Amino acid sequence: MDSAEWYAQLKKPSWSPPAWLFGPVWSILYIVIFISFGFTFYNSFTEMLPMTLALPFAINLVFNFLFTPIQFGMKNNYLAAVDILLVLITLVWALIIIYPYYPWVAFINIPYLLWVSFATVLQINITLINAR
Repeated sequence: MDSAEWYAQLKKPSWSPPAWLFGPVWSILYIVIFISFGFTFYNSFTEMLPMTLALPFAINLVFNFLFTPIQFGMKNNYLAAVDILLVLITLVWALIIIYPYYPWVAFINIPYLLWVSFATVLQINITLINAR
């Protein structure tokens, strides 16, 4: 069974968005992430910001990019739930520490924060509903 079939057969809460919505939303969010995270990395590497400020942004990207292989490659809801929770935690950490330096970076990521918050609740619900 391919990953699309596998995901389609999972039980989901009634408030789960249609599968086709995830692609467009993430496409927009990745543009925001590219601009704001790129700005933060650039300023950290050019020593305009402390290098430690780049750490939660980098960790967030790692967990973000791991989600799809975990969820759809490994088809592991439990690990995907842990991963998306770590995406949320590292994002909050990143936005808190960047705010004193560049508040716009925190503000521009509010849609990302809202979507990841929603995705975290959704993934945890899907994991619990499909627990075997």
